[in-house]
Amino acid sequence: MKNELLEYIRQAKELAENGEVTEEKLYSMLVNIKFFQHERLVHLLVTLAFAIMTIITLAMALITVQIPLIILFLLFLALTVPYVFHYYRLENGVQELQRTYRKAEERLKK
Repeated sequence: MKNELLEYIRQAKELAENGEVTEEKLYSMLVNIKFFQHERLVHLLVTLAFAIMTIITLAMALITVQIPLIILFLLFLALTVPYVFHYYRLENGVQELQRTYRKAEERLKK
């Protein structure tokens, strides 16, 4: 997903700055932005679920001091950290696409 998003951002910026902006291309860009926004929402929910499970497992491990819970906490933590970074990249990428869309829209109006 990361590479796909970066490639689409590159194409969108190229279109907004140098390309011939048309209504069809602008609509296509809007559809793709919505796709990436949906992807971002799904990853937000997954990230929140893992973060909540991580915190609950940590609390249980600190209260009961059981080795299996500590191991489970570490596993959840190992999954939560990459999810946070992935979500961060998606969030920033979608915001960049939205800025690029507005530039392309302004270019079409001129």
